[in-house]
Amino acid sequence: MDRKQFSQLLLLLLTTFSALAAKDFYDILQVPKGASDSLIKRSYRKLALQYHPDKVKGTEEEKTAAAKRFAEISHAYEVLSDDEKRRIYDRYGEEGLKQHDQGGGGGGGAADIFSQFFGGGFPGFGGFGGMGDEEEQTPKGDDVRVDLEVTLKDLYLGHQFKVMRDKPVAKPAPGKRKCNCRNKVVTRQLGPGMFQQFQQQECQECQNIKFERETETITISVESGMRNGQEIVFFEEGEPLLDGEPGDLKFIVRTLPHKRFQRDGNDLKYNLTISLVDALTGFTTEFEHLDGHKVKVEAAGVTIPGQVFKVEGEGMPLFDHPNKAGDLYATITVAFPAKLSEAQKDAVRKVFKGMHDEL
Repeated sequence: MDRKQFSQLLLLLLTTFSALAAKDFYDILQVPKGASDSLIKRSYRKLALQYHPDKVKGTEEEKTAAAKRFAEISHAYEVLSDDEKRRIYDRYGEEGLKQHDQGGGGGGGAADIFSQFFGGGFPGFGGFGGMGDEEEQTPKGDDVRVDLEVTLKDLYLGHQFKVMRDKPVAKPAPGKRKCNCRNKVVTRQLGPGMFQQFQQQECQECQNIKFERETETITISVESGMRNGQEIVFFEEGEPLLDGEPGDLKFIVRTLPHKRFQRDGNDLKYNLTISLVDALTGFTTEFEHLDGHKVKVEAAGVTIPGQVFKVEGEGMPLFDHPNKAGDLYATITVAFPAKLSEAQKDAVRKVFKGMHDEL
């Protein structure tokens, strides 16, 4: 790509960035609102590689469309991969981000911008974080916690669940009501390390509302390598609060027991049963892993019950590092015959008598 083409692409990217207000960044990256940082990163890498201007072949029109898509993906990732920007975007949308960026770029406008969100100065920004700053604390509804039962295979491969949720939604109702939309909990900084919290009432009558139940479908992404007890959070999807913000919806990963494998951190344990003959003479055997591929275990000499064979890299994928994995430990169980005939007993005695004589 020469200098002229790069300049044209840069102009296109800047133009596209300015037109993203109506687009949902989660939709752009093809992830749910509660997606973890690792899922966002993986989705970004996949999409960025797909739409990178240097990778797309075709007509100029197709290349231009790909460059525009690449700009959208890059901008969405820039926001969602930054904890502070993501929090602002989840709460106030693209317009809130614009005001945040304008305020953070110098020029003394940040105090006014953040006062619209927090009811006063924003601590930590030099020049207006001193005495007398106020920070509004908005009441928040209860979090909703739901156990999500998953299999070990789901955690090994990753899986998406679609669940139906019955959710209370605020709807307009006739009449007026007393509200606390201006009943603010304010934190005032009195000095270094000194804060005062109080309520500031500016209550007025508001339009009445009522809560109605609505059903919606939620897509839950269980990522490869997630652990038992890990939370998958959907921000502001919990219980609503009159004149406040809704809580969060949290799905808690609960691993169902597996009949063959046991998880131990990033490692897997497997009980491998072999015959008495194999235990005495050596063996080569395979068993099926969680995704269906075969794992081979072999021994040349005598194997005793309880002996453990380590197979490197065949454990659970590491969360946030899906290209790495723990190890698998196969513990040997020897299947002894239920009974022997007299002839078999004599044969065994002869074999072991000879071995004893040699010793």
